[in-house]
Amino acid sequence: MNEFSRRDFLKLTGLGGAVFASGLSGCSTMAGKSAPGDFYFVQLSDTHWGFNGPAVNPDAAGTLPKAVAAVNALEIQPDFIVFTGDLTHTTDDPKERRRRLAEFKHIVSELKNPHVRFMPGEHDASLDRGQAWSEYFGETHYSFDHKGMHFIVIDNVSDPAGRIGEAQLAWLKANLDAQDKDARIVVFTHRPLFDLYPQWDWATRDGDKALALLMPYHNVTVFYGHIHQENHHMTEHIAHHSAKSLIFPLPAPGAAPKREPIRWDPAAPYRGLGFREVDAKPKPTQYVIAEYPVKTA
Repeated sequence: MNEFSRRDFLKLTGLGGAVFASGLSGCSTMAGKSAPGDFYFVQLSDTHWGFNGPAVNPDAAGTLPKAVAAVNALEIQPDFIVFTGDLTHTTDDPKERRRRLAEFKHIVSELKNPHVRFMPGEHDASLDRGQAWSEYFGETHYSFDHKGMHFIVIDNVSDPAGRIGEAQLAWLKANLDAQDKDARIVVFTHRPLFDLYPQWDWATRDGDKALALLMPYHNVTVFYGHIHQENHHMTEHIAHHSAKSLIFPLPAPGAAPKREPIRWDPAAPYRGLGFREVDAKPKPTQYVIAEYPVKTA
């Protein structure tokens, strides 16, 4: 695998080596040296460990280790790393589900950064309401603070109906009540909170309730996975940014008759796969999103 430093990666952005999300609320291009209090994190999503589909990804067992190696090779390590769901591929066998979760946990234990956070996807949690996932990774929803910003992890997958649920919404309200209306808030979910394309399960059935709770806060950004592609959306002043997958891309919303993985192209291996850096500047809040492609060996 071709490894390069974070600084080298940023130099490649003008040559098509990355995609910067700019011009959106909550996003801007980066210039100069980071000021005190600024930081960055890495988001990875939809690794689907245990997936086996040679026509879609003949290197299904290799992309996650490649991503781990790439993050380890960053010249400047992120403040933390977050996996936004579908760590493993779904299975009806509870033993196999736990085996995949254990294998995933072992692989990502090779990350040299000690600050790694996880959340489930529906492939991990919907068949047993997150029981096996919780055995390996703990709470499915939680919050934490980092350098002047408040992070909230919402579980919209453990309910097989794709709801957050009243109990968690009550928790979210209480969590937000403790925050100032000008607080810098970042939300991580697996499914989008808005109705991106409900026909393909690209929505949260009670996501509107979560957005109503978030709406009074002036600085909110949502990062999610699930749709296996980059997408940017605004709900009034709230910006939503989806992440690419590390296993296979999916078509744009409604661009195909069915929600089926895009087949592997030998002429462009790993096309559409990758992970991202997010540079956070809390005062004023700005996010610089750098998309990392998966590289060939």
